[in-house]
Amino acid sequence: MKDRDLCSYQELHKPKGQFATRSEYLEHELEIMAPKRWGINLPFRDYRFEYEDWVPAMAATIGKIVMVAAIVSTFAAPLGLSDDFVIENVRFEMLIAALLFVVLFSGFLNPTSNLAGTHGPLIPLIPLIVASGGHPMALGIMVGVLGFTLGVFKGGSLLARLTSDGVCGGLLLYLGFIGVTSQIKVLFEWANGFDMGYIAFVVVFATIVMYAYLEHIRLRWLAIPLGCVLAAVISFALGAPFEFETEPGIPNLNPAYWWGEDTGWQLGLPGLHHFVAVFPFAVLAVAMWSPDFLGHRIFQQLNYPHKAQKVLMNIDDTMCVAAARQVVGTALGGGNLASSWGTFLVPAAIAKRPIPAGAMLTGLLCVIAALWGYPMDLAIWPPVLSVALLVGVFLPLLEAGMQMTREGKTSQSAAIVVFSSALVNPVFGWSLTVLLDNMGLVGDKAHSQSLSRLHRWIIPLLVFVVLCGVMLGIGMFPGIPALFESFRLAQ
Repeated sequence: MKDRDLCSYQELHKPKGQFATRSEYLEHELEIMAPKRWGINLPFRDYRFEYEDWVPAMAATIGKIVMVAAIVSTFAAPLGLSDDFVIENVRFEMLIAALLFVVLFSGFLNPTSNLAGTHGPLIPLIPLIVASGGHPMALGIMVGVLGFTLGVFKGGSLLARLTSDGVCGGLLLYLGFIGVTSQIKVLFEWANGFDMGYIAFVVVFATIVMYAYLEHIRLRWLAIPLGCVLAAVISFALGAPFEFETEPGIPNLNPAYWWGEDTGWQLGLPGLHHFVAVFPFAVLAVAMWSPDFLGHRIFQQLNYPHKAQKVLMNIDDTMCVAAARQVVGTALGGGNLASSWGTFLVPAAIAKRPIPAGAMLTGLLCVIAALWGYPMDLAIWPPVLSVALLVGVFLPLLEAGMQMTREGKTSQSAAIVVFSSALVNPVFGWSLTVLLDNMGLVGDKAHSQSLSRLHRWIIPLLVFVVLCGVMLGIGMFPGIPALFESFRLAQ
């Protein structure tokens, strides 16, 4: 009899009718897949499409429109650029992501590299980057170069191995809680803007009941499409204002237009001083990748069967793809800052689906949204957007964090992560707690004792010192002014 490990996906595939439940069929699909790393992976030969793949695809498309719009508009405001510029650049970015990277890499060449998404945590720093003399192209290229270096030398997976379950769980809890509270705040600010604050309450309350019921009947993967429809219907019915404004069309595809002195960004090409100005921010952006990427992989592990190791996200490959996508997208004229695509991978893990099929559908939806135009208006409508993020990303992160911190030893590390993240930010909280946890001061002592001296304190201490130096330089510590003169003047 042929060894199971030597059998192809097609040989191991079984019809749905041979399984007692849908969940068993999906788990079997995850267990028999063996994606080729940097090879050719073809639909139906190496993986199949299931209707569950539409869930992460829809969530990813909504999240992409919103997050890229947030980054580009945050750049555009201090530069004095119009809303029309923002919409045009977002549509261009979606085409770049879909045609050059989502389908090519995650769909065909390396299905264990997650889609290259958007670096949301860096958004609050963008006004400071611009005020400090930063240039979008200089920042994008610097982030890409540093990220590719970290990925090639497997720095991402190394940092992931040094991060215990307690630290991971605490990070997920913090990110989930902050995300939930921020989206509820956004909803109420939106509804209060036209004196109908009760709409936000009704939408959130209905979402809670829907989510709890879906958990009860074990159909949580339907939370995003049903939640978005529910939020839109309730908001329409209660009289919330909405209209379609973005018309169909093709964005300008000429890089010379985007990086012209009088067109596009109206900045021209960057000089050496622009790269110097953005360097600390680029270091911080890439440092944020490790906890972000790690959280996404951990979420897969919690939702996939134990035997599905071959389809788990490869952190280093994802870093390389995200870095390549960053450099190419920036050079072409886009304003996106890349990271692991959380609004895709979290729903995909919940739906028990691997990366490639959902990636292909995501690419299709991104192209449709970019060219059609009208779906972009609906996706960024506050009730639809906030509910999609709540049920698709932040609530699942909270659940995963709680699941990882059930034991007393892991809860110690988790508490320190939350405490220190609240003091500064998740990068500080993660790097400090990894150092304390690996030295055996908090958390599981067995984890510390299993590490070599290099991994126990030398690498964690070096990472913590470098990150603290960067954050001190750009003024991210509360109550402490920026050390670099240019940043003090900017503030």
